[in-house]
Amino acid sequence: MTRKTILVLGASGLIGRFVTDDLRARGFRVIGVARSLSPAQRMSALDLELPILSLDAAALKRLLSEHSVDLVVNCLGVLQDGPGRNTGAVHRDFVARLLQAVAGSGRAVRLVHISIPGTADADRTAFATTKREAERLIAASGIPYAILRPGFVVAPSAYGGSAMLRALAAFPLDPPEKEMATPFQPVAVEDISATIAWLAARDIDDASVEAVAWDLMQVEPATMAGVIKQFRLAFGTAGWPRLPMPTFMLGLGAKIGDFASYLGWMPPMRSTAIAELRRGVMGDPSAWIAATGITPKTLAETIGRHPATIQDKWFARLFLAKALIFASLVAFWIVSGFIALFVSHRAAAGILSTHNFPPALVDPITIGTSLMDMSIGVLIAFRRTAAVGLVAGILASLGYMFGAAILTPDLWIEPLGALVKTGPAIVLMLVALLMLDNR
Repeated sequence: MTRKTILVLGASGLIGRFVTDDLRARGFRVIGVARSLSPAQRMSALDLELPILSLDAAALKRLLSEHSVDLVVNCLGVLQDGPGRNTGAVHRDFVARLLQAVAGSGRAVRLVHISIPGTADADRTAFATTKREAERLIAASGIPYAILRPGFVVAPSAYGGSAMLRALAAFPLDPPEKEMATPFQPVAVEDISATIAWLAARDIDDASVEAVAWDLMQVEPATMAGVIKQFRLAFGTAGWPRLPMPTFMLGLGAKIGDFASYLGWMPPMRSTAIAELRRGVMGDPSAWIAATGITPKTLAETIGRHPATIQDKWFARLFLAKALIFASLVAFWIVSGFIALFVSHRAAAGILSTHNFPPALVDPITIGTSLMDMSIGVLIAFRRTAAVGLVAGILASLGYMFGAAILTPDLWIEPLGALVKTGPAIVLMLVALLMLDNR
């Protein structure tokens, strides 16, 4: 039998990356496509970087034809609208173009679409409503399709919400009681990939899977508290005392996360994430189980197969600290520059004056370094320029240290130790630089 070719769209994400690698291990020829891939994800010549969301129907049709695609897996998704991110464009408009491409490709192609569980009457966010609009477009298209609605996905990797739950499990902090009690049905990412492999093995003319929509999740009821508890067992933190999180902190965290998203970051705690969390994750996996014969792994089996390593523990503990590190560095550079420029300009300039700097240079140097400090803080604040800002901050700090050692060595023994404290600041910026990757 000819080896089938599978096209995975969104091959850099939590589900997309695992599915791409797992299906290859199962013997399929898999083309993994993403807008951008990290260096670690470029494992094969079949992993392609393309501006996938900007491709029109004709370009998508050429992609299907050039690679002789038999099955398309659409894992593309965006949680919330923001700069460069539009839920309608990703979930609805792109799917409409993809359906045109599949229908016009002249090939027998099955579409496997990753959606979300729940019912349309409970959809309250742009994320959910546009996902549901895509489902309706697919159902009306007339092409062979399978809509998969996974529950809370548990995978060896952790991004976004899955990383947040691991972080909560690593700390003695509980979300509010109401949120902890919401239904939260998990599914192992291996079960998602096994389902796609099962569909890929079916004949395109098999009427039993010509048009299906399945909920993928474990059968046993689960809550958010139960999921976090299982992670705590894996992390060895189950016996720790718990500190309940005030309800207002969720709303505050969501607003801070929304603001950070406008700076290009993708924090897991945003208003859409909180709204979807409060709705819960639930569904009925009976049709999926009956059709495929797959027995979904329980949460205990899934996490038990991947006991927490030291890497897992470090990641979970540092995940929440990452935001604090970057926020503190942004504040450090902007506030210090602002103070030197507007609040204590005379005092800052006086330091140079007392060390025999030419008077004509005192003000320009004071103003220039203050503006440079604030610029570094602004660069770090934006995700796209954060690496540049951190490198600039490290170089500027080293410049201050070496310049002071040559021109004003007595500042090293100044009672408040301002220059001595620059060393730990450099280390913190180096840590931030090493933590910058998201994938």
